[in-house]
Amino acid sequence: MLLGVDTGGTFTDFVLYADGALRVHKVLSTPEAPEQAILTGIRALGLDPARLSVVHGSTVATNAVLERKGVSTAYVTNRGLADLLSLGRQTRPDLYDLEPALPPPPVPPGLCHETGGRLDASGETVEVLTGTDLDALCAWLDTVRPRAVAVNLLFSYVDDRFEQAIAERLAGRDDLFVSAGSSVLPEYGEYERGMAAFLNAYVGPLVQGYLDRLAGALAPAPVAVMQSSGETVAADQAGRHAVNLLLSGPAGGLQGARHVAGLGGCERLLSFDMGGTSTDVALLDGGVRLTRDGQIGGWPVAVPMVDMHTIGAGGGSIARVDAGGLLQVGPESAGADPGPACYGRGGMTATVTDANLVLGRLRPDAFLGGDMPLDVAAAERAVDTVAAALGMDRVDAALGIVSLANEHMARALRVISVQRGLDPRDFTLVSFGGAGGLHVCALAEALHMHRALVPVHAGVLSALGMLAAPRGRQRSRTLAQPLDEIAVAEVEAAFAELAGQARAELEAEGVAAADIREQRSVDLRYRGQSYSLNLPWSGLEELAEAFHELHAQRYGHRLEAPVELVNVRLGLQGPVPALPLAGPAGGAPTGDRVVRLPDTGVEARVLERAALGVGTRISGPALIVERVSTTFLAPGWAATVDAVGNLQLQRVEPA
Repeated sequence: MLLGVDTGGTFTDFVLYADGALRVHKVLSTPEAPEQAILTGIRALGLDPARLSVVHGSTVATNAVLERKGVSTAYVTNRGLADLLSLGRQTRPDLYDLEPALPPPPVPPGLCHETGGRLDASGETVEVLTGTDLDALCAWLDTVRPRAVAVNLLFSYVDDRFEQAIAERLAGRDDLFVSAGSSVLPEYGEYERGMAAFLNAYVGPLVQGYLDRLAGALAPAPVAVMQSSGETVAADQAGRHAVNLLLSGPAGGLQGARHVAGLGGCERLLSFDMGGTSTDVALLDGGVRLTRDGQIGGWPVAVPMVDMHTIGAGGGSIARVDAGGLLQVGPESAGADPGPACYGRGGMTATVTDANLVLGRLRPDAFLGGDMPLDVAAAERAVDTVAAALGMDRVDAALGIVSLANEHMARALRVISVQRGLDPRDFTLVSFGGAGGLHVCALAEALHMHRALVPVHAGVLSALGMLAAPRGRQRSRTLAQPLDEIAVAEVEAAFAELAGQARAELEAEGVAAADIREQRSVDLRYRGQSYSLNLPWSGLEELAEAFHELHAQRYGHRLEAPVELVNVRLGLQGPVPALPLAGPAGGAPTGDRVVRLPDTGVEARVLERAALGVGTRISGPALIVERVSTTFLAPGWAATVDAVGNLQLQRVEPA
């Protein structure tokens, strides 16, 4: 039996796949000891760990970085470079702020140590690493007594012998987690490599301890963990590379969207995951896209992770009128406590959820399957406050709140599509998360899209995605040579070197050698540029022209300048798990329950999603309710239940 588990801040979601059928379950999370919620859910499902194979999406690393609650971490670098991580790239979040607040350094000066072992860009030794240097480092560590050490020496991606000598010397020290930049991210860019080594050390002991406890509690069940790249890795290997788990949960959501949409015949997707506080948007064009320019909590993360854009727009986003009399929505959120006014927990401010309730798009008796009735009067009072400040009636104010939230999300979707030279009309908009279905039609219309999809099990899609993700590894190495001077044999040798250990790891996890697929690519740039573009590797002959064309598509121009090959990248993947899904066995919608929508005055049918069988077609307006979410099918839209239970939405007339 396969069990997917996604640990969130409020709930821990479970998807069990056994005998061709799915079971879903939710329990409250236990943030101080996340494994306890997992064990509680397994007991509630009546499962025997001896019969399970578990794939887990963990938020331990993410929360530790966001809350700045990692372990005490020392930073070891070359002489004269102790303040490297504090200086960063000297960029400001607000260009016109002449007196920006100085953020705290990632590593306090008292935990930074300088030593020998310096190379130049060609790998020649500038300063040797002596035994005296190593003795001094150990003596210093005895004084400051950190839980972890990040080692980042100049040009270690060319030759890592000095970093490895330090790591070997420290290997025998009890309970000291050592992270070397050349092992975590063997690429050029001393700041990005140093931050990757630091983040890996900062959260590594926490992740390793958590996974050890979880694996011990679930023994003998094998446990795998979702990586930020959308691939899984065995838990006993994941702890040493904790920086690769920072987007573990969201990566599961994208894999879930890819899987269920693919079963429904949709391959090119724009996704948006709308929760209570934020919305994550991404583009999937036949597969999950990766980026090396991610950020977590304001810190750069250059290891491969799903290419995702996040904004502060969710169901709990607060609406207010600013000093200039303009309506603003978000990024502040009411959170879960006190939450939107309609939750009845003391919240007084209007939120997007309150506005949807006022507009009749949320049913007060159907929230969380009726277990949590919503307070309509409280929502109306909160929206009335905004309406009075704007000088309009309640319904118009609620429409304004929802419309502004929609515009924020539409703008985010344009960032990952239009701004990259892609036409949204060529894609299907797929929504998930608790609030996504309420906004899917409006967002599709804003982007002039005619197709949308609300997946089956959208409320636990990340947990489902854990089961649909392949085993995999991502490896890279900097070569940094002119494209017209490098030999094909040198590039092929670099790929072969990267593949060796990664293949061995996958085979140790039970993946047959013949089933491992390789995805080879290279990063190219014009000489003098700081940023590069990634292209599939197919040899050198056509590579330069392909780069010119991609650069013109992305930036609108091409240059008559030499092209450099910067990095080689290798992705290794095992087979994608077979996870067939059967559509619901319900019939045509029955009943005559209708509600009147205050903004249009028209009546909308209220339908239970579980009662809609395969092939059922519904015309808007309608509210399709389920335990964890509601889909608002707007006028001018129709929905059809496909073979796996997805709602396939089609725009039938201009709105």
